[in-house]
Amino acid sequence: MTPWEIDALEIANCNCDPGCPCQFNSLPTHDNCEAAVGFVVKSGHFGDVRLDGVKIALTAYWPGPIHLGNGTIQLVVDSAATPAQRDAIETIVTGGETEDMATMFWVFSKMAPNKLETLTKPIDMRIDMESRTGYVRVPDVFEMDVEPMRNPVTGQEHRARINLPHGFEYRVAEVASGTTRTFGAISLEKNKSTHSHICRVYMNGQGVIEHAA
Repeated sequence: MTPWEIDALEIANCNCDPGCPCQFNSLPTHDNCEAAVGFVVKSGHFGDVRLDGVKIALTAYWPGPIHLGNGTIQLVVDSAATPAQRDAIETIVTGGETEDMATMFWVFSKMAPNKLETLTKPIDMRIDMESRTGYVRVPDVFEMDVEPMRNPVTGQEHRARINLPHGFEYRVAEVASGTTRTFGAISLEKNKSTHSHICRVYMNGQGVIEHAA
């Protein structure tokens, strides 16, 4: 296999209640799963191709729980990326050059046989894990805004984390509240003040890199 590695920040918004039952091996809040995600690669490579600074976005929809499959994914790679970088990202996100079940990319790809053509568009993104804030803007595809959860009585910011010692996506994620508006081929209709998380994604073709996660 071609060796690869990415150290990235991820910001995600799905249609589940805060905390997301999927993180605890439970069924999704509304029976199906729909999500928008953004990544910015701090450093990384695919073989000899450097991936530092590449931005990635995607929307995904499953008619039921993810493990039942039949999902649809729309991948977007930032227009500033080179053709070689786009090819590398497309391979990683579709589970290529990866051991079976090793990453969330591999699992999501296998559970989403309906892959739309990869788009090349400018991606505007900001991710601040400490403040649990950020946004993603992809023209004609989606806009996501993320902010801290708030106490329903006092309105004060509330902080919660998810720790998955054996997770295939991250080890620790900050939980937040997100809203996504879609304009593209995949329409997400339930993502309004729903679960979001911000995390560090540090992995290679064998899975999460333990010593750094």
